[in-house]
Amino acid sequence: MLKSWWKKQTVISLVSLSMLLLTTATAYGETVIEKIARTGKITAGTSKDAIPFAYRNEQGELIGYSIDILELITQQLETDLKQDLELELVPLQPKQRIPKLRDGSVDIVCDASSFTWQRDRLIDFSLSYSSTGTRLLAKSDSNYRYDTSFAGKRIGALAKTTNEKAIRLAQPSAEIVIFKDRAAAYQALDQGKIDAFADDGILLESWLQNISNPQDFQIFGEYSREGIACMVAENNSQLLNAVNYTLAKYMQGYLADQPEYVEIFERWFGAQGVLPLTDDLRLIMIDNMQLLLDFTQRVPNNNP
Repeated sequence: MLKSWWKKQTVISLVSLSMLLLTTATAYGETVIEKIARTGKITAGTSKDAIPFAYRNEQGELIGYSIDILELITQQLETDLKQDLELELVPLQPKQRIPKLRDGSVDIVCDASSFTWQRDRLIDFSLSYSSTGTRLLAKSDSNYRYDTSFAGKRIGALAKTTNEKAIRLAQPSAEIVIFKDRAAAYQALDQGKIDAFADDGILLESWLQNISNPQDFQIFGEYSREGIACMVAENNSQLLNAVNYTLAKYMQGYLADQPEYVEIFERWFGAQGVLPLTDDLRLIMIDNMQLLLDFTQRVPNNNP
């Protein structure tokens, strides 16, 4: 009976070991693009409250400029892999983005992520397809616009964002209050629980244009300038190449007035878009696109 028990345990152990080795081989021997080809699905991390880049609409759907970029990337991968792909969107908090990429929970992140050297040590960034910077939002009846020091003041920020880092460096004497999402920070500001909220300027502008009392708030200061880009796990050059090719093709098409690409940009930043840009901001975005493309090989018009 003991011999039979040992035999049974040995079989169970060998089966368990085989499954472990198979799982390990799959996890460590497969690139992200191989995983996408095998599963027929690209799992993309994004935001749920970064208007107009990635956010939930009234129907609960994730939409935005970066979601449209993800759709273009999916189309390019379908062409490259010669198969249909499903795009699965996964809403993430900013602090979740890099961990989820590194553990393979998501294949790519496109929201309003900005480049930093510290992040670049952990993941790889795509070409930049937009630009922003850290600014402050406060009540209109405050005099903070003219203050150089916020010593003792409570400034809200989202955890693990460039905004948190920028405001900590610029205002070391301020009390930084961390929020889990933008809705909680906006509510705290409205209720007077914080004095200001640090976020991407373009996101603050979008929020103001979508509330009923924009006159009650003001945006001021400039504490950083950053390019917005997608992120992928390190050592996945084939996927990164496809992402960069897609972004270069999109920006090149927009600057050449190709309708399908102009429509995407105008949907979010045009005069009738979610966040109408001022002429100055539009020129800055266009100049940034052109500058980036000046250092990138042109995508042939007849290439898929």
